[in-house]
Amino acid sequence: MEGLQTDRKQIEHGPHVKHPWWRVMCLTGVDYFSTLGYQPGIAALAAGLLSPLATLFLVALTLLGALPVYRRVAAESPYGQGSIAMLEKLVPQWWGKFFVLALLGFAATDFVITMTLSAADATAHILENPFVPGFLQGQRVLVTLVLLALLGGVFLMGFTEAIGIAVVLVFVYLGLNAVVVAAAIVHVLELPGAVVNWKQALTTSYSSPLAMIGLSLLVMPKLALGMSGFETGVAVMPVVEGDVQQRIHGARRLLTTAAVIMSVFLISSSFVTTVLIPHHEFAAGGRANGRALAYLAHAYLGNWFGTAYDVSTIAILWFAGASALAGLINLVPRYLPRYGMAPEWTGAVRPLVLVFSVIGCAITIIFRASVDAQGGAYATGVLVVMLSAAVAVTLSARDKGQRGATAGFGLIAAVLAYTLVGNVIERPDGVKIASFFIAAIIVTSLISRATRSTELRVTDVHLDPLAEEFVNEAWGDIHLIANEPQERDQREYNDKLRETWLNHRLRSSEPIMFVEVSVSDASEFETELHVQGDERYGHKILRIESSAVPNSLAALLLYLRDRTGGVPHIYFHWAEGNPILAMLRYLVFGGGDVPPVTREVLRQAEPDPERRPHVHVG
Repeated sequence: MEGLQTDRKQIEHGPHVKHPWWRVMCLTGVDYFSTLGYQPGIAALAAGLLSPLATLFLVALTLLGALPVYRRVAAESPYGQGSIAMLEKLVPQWWGKFFVLALLGFAATDFVITMTLSAADATAHILENPFVPGFLQGQRVLVTLVLLALLGGVFLMGFTEAIGIAVVLVFVYLGLNAVVVAAAIVHVLELPGAVVNWKQALTTSYSSPLAMIGLSLLVMPKLALGMSGFETGVAVMPVVEGDVQQRIHGARRLLTTAAVIMSVFLISSSFVTTVLIPHHEFAAGGRANGRALAYLAHAYLGNWFGTAYDVSTIAILWFAGASALAGLINLVPRYLPRYGMAPEWTGAVRPLVLVFSVIGCAITIIFRASVDAQGGAYATGVLVVMLSAAVAVTLSARDKGQRGATAGFGLIAAVLAYTLVGNVIERPDGVKIASFFIAAIIVTSLISRATRSTELRVTDVHLDPLAEEFVNEAWGDIHLIANEPQERDQREYNDKLRETWLNHRLRSSEPIMFVEVSVSDASEFETELHVQGDERYGHKILRIESSAVPNSLAALLLYLRDRTGGVPHIYFHWAEGNPILAMLRYLVFGGGDVPPVTREVLRQAEPDPERRPHVHVG
């Protein structure tokens, strides 16, 4: 539990140790750059001879679509909330919470499947290497589980250690990829017939350049795996060193640099693999299936260099889950604990690492460590999160009256929507897996919210000048009458006072104040109390607007006790109706049968009965 983040400001500002933007880029880039291990093969299977053209369109969508969107998201959510926080404001109350939970479900799909799919692909590279011992053959699930356990172990050591490993892996991997791609380009130049044959095959297979463009656009959704990593880059913004403006500038440089590097490698690798590798080698069982660049490394640079490349690819694919874990442990504490939909321990890094490691192992066993089986869910999660970001920045630009930006971002959102729909039609299993994540998050969140409903839930109490005056006048001898405001006329307060005198035998000489709580948004969990003083028909009234009546009353009583030194009293009358229904009303609407819940909140918050405020019900 070391490093438990219970302070909201601490969560917003991230860990105490910050890092330069380029080091953080390496952490988020292990996911993005690692797609080079399988993206050229996926492109070749999806687009065939048109792989370079389809990849070019993917790169255009990345540089002209996803990159501008996330540069704006970075500017508008510098504390790592991401596009989810921008959309959270659009939908109020419980609907907004469920909307955020659904988006978190897709984000969890993206991040968790990143861990499991990358580890499974690393296993495929291990088992394909000619120097691997024979006893590992057929142990795909076991090897993948070991890789996931090792990944979790790194994060249990600490965030700084994870970034240090990521920096080494990214520099080595990109360097080896540059060597492989350069060697392949040299080989293409030495064999001009290869390019000629490719061009002839294109003209033979397709009637016109327009047909090639159209088909490339149709298959582009299948290449969506090559666009991962942007949401993670925003989620880890609190790790970037500097003040808020420096953090935004660093995050933008991080996103831009990663996108440009990856675009160069995607275009060059798709070209050389399409021209040099026979198409049947990309199919299932082929030597280039899921490892096209590794195939070229072994073919043109020898088995020893190829093995070095395999080791580097295995390492970065294994560690690609690190960016996903980093995103999850930065994203989850910003939403679920604030909604009361996760236990307090989710504000600590290590418990979250253990939870998501166990989930990753379960998914690996369910899908038998198959890359193809998880690819649809991965692409669906990536595209939904990107589409939500595009919609968020479109609405933000519209609200600010930026017509050009609104049109541009709206077009990007439309293209991403097309890509998402195409991917869902092609691989509907992705939506099924994402739906499971969403359902699991909603169910566990609601259970957590119910179990935490009797917590104090108030972060601070503030009194306005008139309320201060009332409290000072009643110093040490405070009697509050809880009133559910209706007409707020003289008759209402006189009747309530008479009822209290009859039910509780209060002496007329005892100073009395009314307290009224109005529920503004019952879906909120934590709240600050702003107590306003009011005087009507000679009665002193403390008015509060909050998310839950019992919790607010309990917090006010404890505050008055600590402020005055005396133990305050509060008086209720019994509510009519079924207590089970009343509890449900409390959970959903923040009201219900207030007296017993108020007493229970006080009992949990103050274990000493002598110091606990008195609750009277009659």
